[in-house]
Amino acid sequence: MSTTTASPGRRLRTAWERLHRLPGGAWLFSRVLGRTAPYSGSIGAVVRELAPGRARVELRDRRKVRNHIDSIHAVALMNLAELSTGLALNAGLPDDARGILTRLTIEYVKKARGTLVSACTTEVPATSERREVDVAAEIRDAAGDVVARATARWLVGPAR
Repeated sequence: MSTTTASPGRRLRTAWERLHRLPGGAWLFSRVLGRTAPYSGSIGAVVRELAPGRARVELRDRRKVRNHIDSIHAVALMNLAELSTGLALNAGLPDDARGILTRLTIEYVKKARGTLVSACTTEVPATSERREVDVAAEIRDAAGDVVARATARWLVGPAR
């Protein structure tokens, strides 16, 4: 009998596969994820798509994530970008690997209003060999306009 625990990526994939097809399953998955990573959960985003190397995460426009100029706060956008890049990368990592965010840059293109979607597609390393991986995300509004572009640098290496 194995005494090892499932990797973060395997846990993500398993939970997503179990929940996302159920009525309200994407919302439930997102709430569980938010309790596991409380700061990421603070914006109340909902994961709409998750596969190795791919994630789409939706953020509803509401007072909780707005700033003083009546648009979605810059840090909420950064949080959304980190979440989508981390999900895309970690969902595809081998069982003996983990990713840790080491850098996050973002370019704000226009005021963010309405429902937003952060989309990310990336190549995922096939081994746990230590390396840095840059993962890009675009955040678009309901009209399809880009409101922000982010690049997250993840340090991939062996899980401890």
